[in-house]
Amino acid sequence: MKKRIIGLALAACMTLSMTGCGGASGTAGAPAGTASGSGVSGKVVIYTSMYEDIIDNMEKELEKAFPDLDVEFFQGGSGTIQSKIAAEMDSGKMGCDILMVAEPSYALELKEKGILHAHEFADKDKLVFDYDKDGYWYPVRVCNMVLAYNPEINDKSTLPQSMKAFAEDASMKGQLSMSNPLTSGTAYSTVVGLLDKYGEDYFKALGQQDVAIESGSVALTKLETGECKEIMVLEESVLKKREEESSSLEVIYPEDGSVPVPSPIMIIDEKASANANIKAAEALEDYFLSPAGQKLIVDGWMYGVRSDLNDDPYDGIPLKQLLENMIPVDWEKCYKQREEIRTMFEEYVTVPES
Repeated sequence: MKKRIIGLALAACMTLSMTGCGGASGTAGAPAGTASGSGVSGKVVIYTSMYEDIIDNMEKELEKAFPDLDVEFFQGGSGTIQSKIAAEMDSGKMGCDILMVAEPSYALELKEKGILHAHEFADKDKLVFDYDKDGYWYPVRVCNMVLAYNPEINDKSTLPQSMKAFAEDASMKGQLSMSNPLTSGTAYSTVVGLLDKYGEDYFKALGQQDVAIESGSVALTKLETGECKEIMVLEESVLKKREEESSSLEVIYPEDGSVPVPSPIMIIDEKASANANIKAAEALEDYFLSPAGQKLIVDGWMYGVRSDLNDDPYDGIPLKQLLENMIPVDWEKCYKQREEIRTMFEEYVTVPES
């Protein structure tokens, strides 16, 4: 198997102007525990928002599982991928066969547009997060939004211990950072969850904190240097630094709940897909949802989605504990009210121009 990772250029347009294309028909998949690339060949292109180094770490195992398959990854943030797909939809042809994006609301939209292929995953009863009952998308990994700080610079007891206090503790003004919900799917999902829990007043307070809106990597650097006291960030980013760099940065699991975001995997309908290689795409989806594929996800500092998977990411809390204290997200609201919610955020919080 050949695997290439090609970064997507940042796109300025965030508005989705898609047109429907193609239908979908369900097919039965092999049991997830026995997912295999035997007999699968040709080419499959995957668009994903997973980090490039995590994709790199998957390469050897994917080559073993799919020795005759040419898999090409295009990697980019959620906003970049959505802009690319919008342009491709306008042309009537997609450049990918599989999508692995940040959050489910985009899957709801693409299903409604009629460009997804339904595939029956045999072990769906083992999934601990919501999935599409018609088989158009399944959760494949869980990215968890938390708080983080630097214990070498700040005493944890002096910092906000909840998402609510993050926005309301006036002593933290000018010392906070979070990702941009206009370009980050996980950040946008977090905004929707917090909006339902605390209302618009939360974002009024957040704006008064002069919170910096920037990438997770920039925020982590500021945490290390002391420029920021606390950040709202994906747990995987902190765990990765702890394991790979022996970083002292620590996660704060908010008392009022973190925001786990189940990121979906979906197959593009054959009529619209880049390579019309449905058999291979189904085999890949089964593999990523299998125990073997989920192990690759956990090794990438994210949570798996299966009830029979006992592994948790390095230094992360157990998945069961995570689920006991979480802020839920209304995915239908994420989709249907996307522009209104983004506008609301921009009204209260200063977002840098792209």
